[in-house]
Amino acid sequence: MKTAMNTILACLVAATALPASAETLRWARAGDALTLDPHAQNEGPTHTIRHQMYEPLIIRDTTGAFEAALATEWAPSPDDPTVWVFKLRQGVKFHDGSDFTAEDVVFSYDRAKQPNSDMKELIGSITEVRAVDDYTIEMVTDGPNPILPSNLTNLFIMDKGWTEANNTVNVQDFEGGEITYATTNANGTGPYVLTSREPDVKTVMTRNEAYWGRDQFPMEVSEIVYTPIQNAATRVAALLSGEVNFLQDMPVQDLARVDSAPGLVVKQAPQNRVIFFGMNQGSADIEADNVDGANPLADVRVRKAMSMAINRDAIRQVVMRGQSQPAGMIAPPFVNGWTAAMDGESSTDVEAAKALMAEAGYGDGFSIRLDCPNDRYINDEAICQAAVGMLGQIGITVNLDAIPKAQHFPKITEGKTDFYMLGWGVPTYDSEYIFNFLVHGRESDIGTWNGTGFDNDEIDAKIESLASNTDLEARNADIAAIWRVVQDEQLYIPIHHQVLNWGMGEGVGIEVDPEDQPKVKYITMK
Repeated sequence: MKTAMNTILACLVAATALPASAETLRWARAGDALTLDPHAQNEGPTHTIRHQMYEPLIIRDTTGAFEAALATEWAPSPDDPTVWVFKLRQGVKFHDGSDFTAEDVVFSYDRAKQPNSDMKELIGSITEVRAVDDYTIEMVTDGPNPILPSNLTNLFIMDKGWTEANNTVNVQDFEGGEITYATTNANGTGPYVLTSREPDVKTVMTRNEAYWGRDQFPMEVSEIVYTPIQNAATRVAALLSGEVNFLQDMPVQDLARVDSAPGLVVKQAPQNRVIFFGMNQGSADIEADNVDGANPLADVRVRKAMSMAINRDAIRQVVMRGQSQPAGMIAPPFVNGWTAAMDGESSTDVEAAKALMAEAGYGDGFSIRLDCPNDRYINDEAICQAAVGMLGQIGITVNLDAIPKAQHFPKITEGKTDFYMLGWGVPTYDSEYIFNFLVHGRESDIGTWNGTGFDNDEIDAKIESLASNTDLEARNADIAAIWRVVQDEQLYIPIHHQVLNWGMGEGVGIEVDPEDQPKVKYITMK
């Protein structure tokens, strides 16, 4: 522990040793990017770092509206409703000076569909990406897909030649522990160029003076020094001392202290993310409990009892210091398919929960392990600790195992956890994204984050139909029907919608992004 703390302090000292300049953004948050490979992990902080160096065809601005990136125009083909046509930005260079063309887009999308890719669910409806000419591509889908552009905002484009030359054509096997050249190196078209990368210690990027948008965006930050600092007190101390001047993952207990400090401000906004617990209901027996030959989580009455034992208002007031919104469904309010009625369905009733436990044959309770990250979500470990006590009130003894996200997430994707915390943001602003990853039965290219074991062929068919249903009224009816099953089966235990708080020096000009993905090219420095 002492060694890790010394490493953090050394990193901060190194950052402050840089020439004093208002153009250096000294940026910190709780965790690091899991990898720089553009297609290996679909995880928020990982995308955030990559967004500085790589670009997708389309991005979203801070209002959620589409903005052109490497594509300047996009529309369905007037001749074929199963084809989307994208006009590409001309004159763009990768960081090594090579030209960006349609060939790189075709290559990147083919790569993103590989088995090891964590992005493949997003483009599962695409059957072919073809280059019409150097600056026009066509995406062919397995039926008309009216919301295809929504799935592309985190799908980064790689340089085909660079990737081939560095033997990284195959997506990194992240879960298998593979390290490739693309894991710690980058060659994108983005506004910042990777200077150095020390995973979990420090990442340095410098301004791309040849960036195509150099004169279109403020681009006032000339250097980014990104430092992951897991310890909340150390993060805040770094901001208060001036060792960092931009801080995500602000501890809620320090908001007033930071906001009242001279030269510092805290900015807040609701986040497009919900926090919840998942339960393995699909196995006949599970490893994490003390019940032999049975799985208590397979009984919907137990799952509902567990949800009823969670006091979301207490978590909001005590753990989150008011900085959360209790949730009743695993969709944020930003998302098509969210309803206030369903989001209000979670209630706390310990006595009714005890009755359900007894009715299910678990009146004496049972014990189970809860797997929780300790460096990913706001107060993630503290939320899990609170849940331990709440579930104890209905006879469930919970053994908490809180570990870094890099070790936690593979437990979910590899089916090695029975009870776990997860948070989910929805960059497409549509329920299909949630269903594809968290509700559809787990297969090689879909349902990869569904650790519940829920697998319903009828529901799977409804989910798959959403990509090509152009009758939006009928599509929304299908979305509502799927949500009704998710709610009735208590697939997950929703906890709350996160509220974002970013702390920064007064001279750092940036507004809070609901995706929690600051894009440094927009920042102004005073």
